[in-house]
Amino acid sequence: MAQTKRIRLGDLLVENKIISEAQLQQALADQKKSGRKLGRVLIENGFVKEDDMLELLSRQLDIPHIDLNNFTLNPELVQRLPETHARRYRALVLKETRDGLLVGMADPTDIFGYDDLVRILKQTILPAVVKESDLLHQIDHIYQQGAQLKSLANEVGQDLDESAFDLGTLGADSSANDAPVVRLIQTVFEEAAKANASDIHIEPDETVLRIRRRIDGVLHETVMGDKRIAPALISRLKLMGGADISEKRLPQDGRFTVRVRDKSLDVRLATIPTQNGEAAVMRLLDQSNATRNLAELGLPEELLPRLRQVIHKPHGLVLVTGPTGSGKTTTLYAALTELNKPQSKIITVEDPVEYRLPRINQVQVNTKIGLDFARVLRTALRLDPDIILVGEIRDRDTGEIALRAALTGHLVLSTLHTNDAISSATRLIDMGMEGYLVASAVHAILAQRLVRCICPKCGTEAQPDAGEAAWLHSQLGDKADGMSFHQGAGCNHCNHTGYSGRMGVYELLVMEGALAEALRRNDHEGFARAALAQPGYQSLVMNALDYARQGKTTLGEVMRLSGWVE
Repeated sequence: MAQTKRIRLGDLLVENKIISEAQLQQALADQKKSGRKLGRVLIENGFVKEDDMLELLSRQLDIPHIDLNNFTLNPELVQRLPETHARRYRALVLKETRDGLLVGMADPTDIFGYDDLVRILKQTILPAVVKESDLLHQIDHIYQQGAQLKSLANEVGQDLDESAFDLGTLGADSSANDAPVVRLIQTVFEEAAKANASDIHIEPDETVLRIRRRIDGVLHETVMGDKRIAPALISRLKLMGGADISEKRLPQDGRFTVRVRDKSLDVRLATIPTQNGEAAVMRLLDQSNATRNLAELGLPEELLPRLRQVIHKPHGLVLVTGPTGSGKTTTLYAALTELNKPQSKIITVEDPVEYRLPRINQVQVNTKIGLDFARVLRTALRLDPDIILVGEIRDRDTGEIALRAALTGHLVLSTLHTNDAISSATRLIDMGMEGYLVASAVHAILAQRLVRCICPKCGTEAQPDAGEAAWLHSQLGDKADGMSFHQGAGCNHCNHTGYSGRMGVYELLVMEGALAEALRRNDHEGFARAALAQPGYQSLVMNALDYARQGKTTLGEVMRLSGWVE
């Protein structure tokens, strides 16, 4: 039977001059206080790099050092080790060989853990050393989360809002007929939270049920053969969202909160009748991410101070534009977080209210009872506000009230659905607002999009192909010659997509000089020329291209943003 060697990690690191004796003693003292493993303390204190420590352990113990991001795992083999033991011993079954099971361990010097693993797996174990963060990521990705969900729900001190649903006990009062539906809801939310999905689509087809999750802006589909569960699933979700379960002929909206994976998710539910039954879409809003500030949005260094200067002015209209799902609301809330001071009265008019913020009066639009944007906005102006957020300028009436509020001593923040910053001002004029009013009231327009980031684990240098090279030359001319970019090869960390997470790209127009004068003349072409000539102006595509040249996103993402079709 293979066996790990008993070594003292600290002494080994000192002996190889990776850390000093003083650093070891300090780490041992910290270890006594925290109870954490010595290796983790040394890494967190910055005394040793994790990769250096793992390479040393690999040589000393004569065991392989395996990069899990580039290792193909067999889910069935992995689950031979129960999840609770995998987490406790920081271990993962990697491969079955003639000599035994190859098991990745974050701490292969843990003799007691090794012995317990042999007892649990009832096979010879061949240890390998792996990075702990990668190991935990794979555990989250592969194991089913039902058991963990129940344990999380029973944690002492776990506070749930009165309107929140405890997924771990969702099925406690359910009948046997409801049990499959409850398990499906638990799994759907658990997997969505694990993947950081922004939306869940539930779509009954003619013979199957499709459940799709939008991850980093792209839908990923799971097809279920049993379509019969769809009506029961939709009914259960409508019940959770406070919708009418007896009405299946009309679209409905609902809202509820769930606690999953130690996150509080605000869920916005929308249902619509289709040919094959009711379909539903759920927008997931992580309340823990509601209070990001402007500095955390990733705005370009030269753009951030200009935007801050504009939003700290006492009056004027600031517009954030882009399509649905481009992060407009996140940007507006970041601005509100920065402006939210005791001396400022802030009122928001939203449809719907996505995140709750302290000290801010947030009003939910309800068109069914006549409580639309324009009506709430008129009332808000009588409540002595300093700052007003209008969720969206949808019509002339709302736009004119917002413009006049900006001209009468209020700072107004709002959104508009346009392709870029340049077309936003002219869009207001097309809606029926006077050019001189727009020129006087609008102080800045920020357009934004989201592009996918290259996976940090598998990003490699890549040369543009023929189509990409042609597009580059159309944008940059001869400057495009010799440029190199990066792309993700695909690994376990990014589910073999090559992408992990998203980042914002921006363009900012500050209304001044020739821009305002062109609007007063209703000169759309002159406005566009003046915008392009404005010092510091950079288009969305050029901002994204800068990120591609820095290796943060791919050239393909930039081309997708530009709308270019090969």
